[in-house]
Amino acid sequence: MFAKLVSILSFYFIIVSVFAAEDLSFTYNGFKSADLLNFDGIAKVTSNGILMLTNDTKQQQGHAFYTTPLTFKNSMNSSAFSFSTTFVFAIRSELYQPLSGHGIAFVIAPRRELPGAVPSEFLGLFNQATNGKGSNQIVAVELDTVNNYKEFGDINDNHVGIDINGLRSVTSAPAGYHADGGFRNLPLISGKSMQVWVEYDGENKRMDVSLAPVKVGKPRIPLLSLTKDLSPIFNNSMYVGFSASTGSVPTSHCILGWSFKMNGLQAQELVLSQLPKLPKLGSKNIRSTILLAGLPLISLTILALAILGLVYVIRRKRKFMDLVEDWEIEYGPHRYKYKDLYTATRGFKDDELLGVGGFGRVYRGVLPMTKSEIAVKRVSHESKQGMREFVAEIVSIGRLRHRNLVPLLGYCRRKGELLLVYDYMPNGSLDKYIYDQPKTTLNWTQRYRIIKGVSSGLLYLHEEWEQVVVHRDVKASNVLLDAEFNGRLGDFGLAKLYDHGTDPQTTHIVGTLGYLAPENTRTGKATTSSDVFAFGAFLLEVACGRRPIGARNPLESEEMILVDQVFSWWKKGDILEARDPKLGSEFVAEQVELVLMLGLLCSVSEPASRPSMRQVVHYLEGEMALPSLELLAVCSNGLAFAHHEGFDDIVATPSPFSVDQAFCSQKSSTADWLLSDN
Repeated sequence: MFAKLVSILSFYFIIVSVFAAEDLSFTYNGFKSADLLNFDGIAKVTSNGILMLTNDTKQQQGHAFYTTPLTFKNSMNSSAFSFSTTFVFAIRSELYQPLSGHGIAFVIAPRRELPGAVPSEFLGLFNQATNGKGSNQIVAVELDTVNNYKEFGDINDNHVGIDINGLRSVTSAPAGYHADGGFRNLPLISGKSMQVWVEYDGENKRMDVSLAPVKVGKPRIPLLSLTKDLSPIFNNSMYVGFSASTGSVPTSHCILGWSFKMNGLQAQELVLSQLPKLPKLGSKNIRSTILLAGLPLISLTILALAILGLVYVIRRKRKFMDLVEDWEIEYGPHRYKYKDLYTATRGFKDDELLGVGGFGRVYRGVLPMTKSEIAVKRVSHESKQGMREFVAEIVSIGRLRHRNLVPLLGYCRRKGELLLVYDYMPNGSLDKYIYDQPKTTLNWTQRYRIIKGVSSGLLYLHEEWEQVVVHRDVKASNVLLDAEFNGRLGDFGLAKLYDHGTDPQTTHIVGTLGYLAPENTRTGKATTSSDVFAFGAFLLEVACGRRPIGARNPLESEEMILVDQVFSWWKKGDILEARDPKLGSEFVAEQVELVLMLGLLCSVSEPASRPSMRQVVHYLEGEMALPSLELLAVCSNGLAFAHHEGFDDIVATPSPFSVDQAFCSQKSSTADWLLSDN
């Protein structure tokens, strides 16, 4: 009798297990009948069946989840079932290619709602507080189009990653696929349709992710694989769906088709011929004027009006005519129409003027189509030999992507001027908060965060981008502050690019006196070391609240060299006395001393003895101890300054000085060793 009861109970548990691990699947070849989908944010389905997670707007996010929760395992202690999914997507940025929003993620989550998610670098999944928490119980496959190395360890701005409970990917790979001819890269923001396959083998605890163009088919070799048991992460029931965010660049994130299979390693293939067609980039729904053109001309009055209208259009077209040459067509995505910039700045009225510099006037504007705020710099130029190379560099710099750089969105050439278009920074330039008398005074915490941000941006320029970028004009007036008072290095008008591993070319001496490295006057070469020298002057002016060169006080005409003054305080053993008096007593003494000492270290006259920006970042983050100035063999007579004249090409501050510092040569090898990476 007992054996019979055991047999019945065993059969019962087998039946329950089978039903719990049901072979559930669904397929959407287009989303015209998407009754079982739940939407959040701005996600919606278009009339032709495209699932739009975002729709070409800024700072937005969208979520779309399958309404019914799926059974991923029998009990909390059992193993997760196998599952597979495939979907076709497209990321399209109509106005700002090759810039885009932050990307798309396929998501497995314990609930359909993602509370607190922000529409920026967190892909609409997390925020600063929730990112990385084990209680999230979220597994995602990200299609990431922004390089956020410092915060999430991203490998580039075009990659696929597997995320668990946060956006620091467990594993990732550049977007592409393996074919017979080798690995082929795929730009995720090309606007073209691509297909993704995600497969989890519950028995072998392995997840494979593949990517390919929509008509190529699934590659034989996965793009990336992860061997990990996902059972502890999953609840018994989980939701599946998608999430996307735009950040500061209006972007459309589209899903054209989706197939999912629970308890199986092969989701049903999508029927590509049934998927909805993407609209052409740049297409607009313009009201037809054919009816008006086809109406009979009843009277001479209508004819006269037509002639007047034609004359008006011709005159207006001439007014807004751009200067375009054949060689510029290849740079199309970065090119703005003069008419749009004219409208955005209300005709470049003085009311929109943000500032005037040595290279032109800067205006605030609002683009009429997107309502996004921009800053437009008008620079005079002569359209002669070299303009093609200059525009090519402008386009290259426009591809820089870092949270501490002011994005260069594009340019426009018209007659005798060049217009550069930047992202608008609402809090203006840093120098106004240091030297002027603003209503808001920056405290030390804000200043230190700005310093670390600028150092991170310079490290990206020097070492982490595809080419070496030497800024050549690092100073407080070129550091702009966003809405949260984060520092962003801007104004790349003097920047020079060259390939890693090559020597920079000799060029004109340009920059701002007080920030120019001594070797610039001898070699004329722009190097990363000369940027470090300028960064040293920047450190001292932010910490001391004084310009690198200026009068000692308003009643004196004698020039004061800031680095000389700071060095004198250090020799007296009280370097903190050099700090900005406006800081009062609210500062961290160790951080202020570190910044002042690092400013002196970056200001040494010998380029080889200055630290690299990677070392500077390590010092500021507390990951390396700062070497002592005594060990760097500073001569007992302190700092020596030499006056240089005849720099006609230099963009000067009011003083005609540049700094040169004398160091004892017999201990240079010790200094080099202290500043090495070892």
